[in-house]
Amino acid sequence: MLDVQRLRLLAELHRLGTVSAVARAQFCSPSAVSQQLARLEREAGVPLLERAGRRVRLTDAALGLVAHADAVAERLERAESELREAAGEVGGLLRIASFQTPLLTIAPRALTALEAEHPALRLVFAQRELPEAIAGLRSHEFDLVLGEEFPGARDALVPGIDRAELIADDLLLVVPERGPWSRPAALSDLHHARWVLEPDDTAAGLWQRAELRRHGIEPAILVETPDPLLQVHFVRTGHAVALIPALVASTHLDGTRALRLPGMPRRSVYTAVRSGRAGHPGIRAVRRALHDAALLDAGLVEAEQVAAESAR
Repeated sequence: MLDVQRLRLLAELHRLGTVSAVARAQFCSPSAVSQQLARLEREAGVPLLERAGRRVRLTDAALGLVAHADAVAERLERAESELREAAGEVGGLLRIASFQTPLLTIAPRALTALEAEHPALRLVFAQRELPEAIAGLRSHEFDLVLGEEFPGARDALVPGIDRAELIADDLLLVVPERGPWSRPAALSDLHHARWVLEPDDTAAGLWQRAELRRHGIEPAILVETPDPLLQVHFVRTGHAVALIPALVASTHLDGTRALRLPGMPRRSVYTAVRSGRAGHPGIRAVRRALHDAALLDAGLVEAEQVAAESAR
């Protein structure tokens, strides 16, 4: 009989590429991982790994086992979820990875509701960018991920991952209350403004630059930062303008003005879990609480519409 835990190590090696990376993900030594994989190879009775320079490569037989390992893991998690549902249990530890905006807004409100309704449920949050979060979800480091997708982008569907939209979040133009950029009649009026934007190697930063260039603006960047509160701070102090999600705008935009962009672009904020865990009572409770918290934030921002170009 093949050992399920060793099959998981083989699947992790396929995803992460090196024994050292698997060891770091599993909090053990590379030699321990190598020993377990060697035992799996003896159980299988066929070669599973072959040397490729200083690395190892999975054989065709090993790749077939990886597909079975993923299927077995999903079925076992589905079975566990059904048992928890039958027992009526909403408890235990769930680990959640999220980017910053939901941690500032949705997560605290959802946590308050869950602590009152399900006191046996314990949540641990970690701030992670989406690629790292999804990798951690697949490797069982996390149980749920909060992700985002910007207009024009289409994240590739990941096999074995169940995704559910949480909220369609308006993307707003935020300007100072006073000063030369405080009353733009149109986006084109900000042609000479200074901008605080996300770094250009992030999904948000790529969208921001593409959106501004679509309206003929080559942004003069004052600050690059992934921190939305720092972005707002530079706007509040009159030094720049920014493109800010409405989730942040609902509670953190004192001293600024929020305007709706032409076409009213939105990003999708969603939750992702392993498919086998989608029916777990704790996962369902967390998803419901996050959804309810997001709806409370939706529509809280009153913003005027800004045109693409000034009327001539």
